[in-house]
Amino acid sequence: MQKVKWTRYLKPYWLPVLLAPLLMLVEVYMDLLQPKLMADIVNNGVMQGDISYIRQTGLLMLGIALIGLVGGIGCSIYSSIASQHFGADLRKDVFTKVQSFSFQNLDRFQAGSLVTRLTNDIVQMQTLVQMTLRILVRAPFLAIGSCVMAYMISPRLALILAVAVPVLFVTQYVLIRSSFPLFAKVQARLDGVNTVLQENLSGIRVVKAFVRSVYENSRFGKANADFTEIAIKASRIVAINMPIMMFIMNASIVAVLWYGGGLNWEGSLQIGDLIAFINYVTQLLSSLLMVGMMMVAVSRAKASADRVREVLETEPDIQDAPHAKDGVIRAGRVEFDRVSFGYDPKRGYELTEISFTAEPGQTVAILGATGSGKSSLVSLISRLYDASGGSIRIDGADIRNIRLGHLRTKVATVLQQSILFSGTVRDNIRYGKPDASQEEVEEAARAAQAHDFISQMPDGYDSIIGQRGVNLSGGQKQRVSIARALLTRPSVLILDDSTSAVDLGTESRIQRALKELMSSSTTIVIAQRISSVMDADHILVMEDGRIVAQGTHAELIRTSAVYQDIYQSQLGKEEMSHGGIA
Repeated sequence: MQKVKWTRYLKPYWLPVLLAPLLMLVEVYMDLLQPKLMADIVNNGVMQGDISYIRQTGLLMLGIALIGLVGGIGCSIYSSIASQHFGADLRKDVFTKVQSFSFQNLDRFQAGSLVTRLTNDIVQMQTLVQMTLRILVRAPFLAIGSCVMAYMISPRLALILAVAVPVLFVTQYVLIRSSFPLFAKVQARLDGVNTVLQENLSGIRVVKAFVRSVYENSRFGKANADFTEIAIKASRIVAINMPIMMFIMNASIVAVLWYGGGLNWEGSLQIGDLIAFINYVTQLLSSLLMVGMMMVAVSRAKASADRVREVLETEPDIQDAPHAKDGVIRAGRVEFDRVSFGYDPKRGYELTEISFTAEPGQTVAILGATGSGKSSLVSLISRLYDASGGSIRIDGADIRNIRLGHLRTKVATVLQQSILFSGTVRDNIRYGKPDASQEEVEEAARAAQAHDFISQMPDGYDSIIGQRGVNLSGGQKQRVSIARALLTRPSVLILDDSTSAVDLGTESRIQRALKELMSSSTTIVIAQRISSVMDADHILVMEDGRIVAQGTHAELIRTSAVYQDIYQSQLGKEEMSHGGIA
């Protein structure tokens, strides 16, 4: 992949990028004139008792100061415009890149780290751009200009600067080099804080239900302490910079006063020139302090830029093939041909030699213990992960050769964990088909047995759902998720244990509605309850990542010991709770 060039994010805003440093040069030039004019006031006005000269020169200084003010304000405005747009465009590209990642990419980066990169890291880079357009122009030109003006006043006094400036440079270099590796660690530790925080907030109900607040406080406290420790180490080195710089600057001013006073007594340096020289020394050393601050910002931004670059330059594990086909999925016939899969194949496979066929109009159920590979299997159909071996075909076409957009439009998945978004109930159901009519929305909701409870909500389909559906029960969230999938009328519908939070009666009504609405489509159902799969056209029984038996309920109850064990263990429990199963 081509290397990311940060300058491309500034090119669209070339005008503010150009105007900001030009206006800063105006401010720098005005600042350089002030000490010289001050010297003239002292030498030709104060010492000579010429009030008129003082007044004229003072007004000139005021005018120059106003021009410098305009330049400084203009630079701040345009540098802010450029840096804010830089950050916004970069943030958009990183977010877009993350959207293209496969589940495997997302597993590698982790959510907490991506949040830090999209927020804190980009802010660090944004700040650097603004500082570059201001300080990187101001500091060097002010330092060079101050040196030139000071030398013009007194070459002999300028020898003090010849000693002070190299000492400042060496000191800053040593401090910055020491702090640079720490900033990368600071951002990594911040990832840890964000990860714990995100997990805690998303799982706050579980935390409270199991009374684990003390444990979570301890976990967050450790992550926070680790971050604080490394942040203090980095800040301590940076903090040393200012006192050392101030000491060198003050020592230089004392030396100038001592040596310059002697020159004044000799009559070789006027008092006004001595004052101007001290001002230029102050400007010079202040500009070097700015360079030090700039270098610290560069160190931080470099660590952040490397992390952002890592995201932008990561190739998604799953992409469209060069000649990916479109419009090939019609009936929804799914074939698994000796498919194997491992999240990390070096450590072994989660799925091994999986082969089966799901015909259009059929309901294929997958049954097995937790960890048997059911969810991993169905995640391969829409290429959330790619198979490690074998092939998966839909309507005869290998899914690797089908355009991802087309594939995922035709394969709808209701995930094990119901994810809803902030907004109205209607918007959540229409998530996969934003232009759907109200009639289509209600039809999907009725099929998912969600219409009744939605209608009873204060604003019906316009009712606002809180973050992650916090104001809905587990069963309600599952039914809205099912309605969202049904609305797209997919060729293949995957229900990954998506009725686990609803009662048997509601589940039965959902199944009947699915048979009617999805009569020409392929439905693949993962379930924990055997009562949910008994009426399926084909049942796959999984164990340790393999299909150990497959067939209809009647066939499996005769031939599969594993299925018989599941049937007997669950049937007894369900008979006690629900009066038996026909």
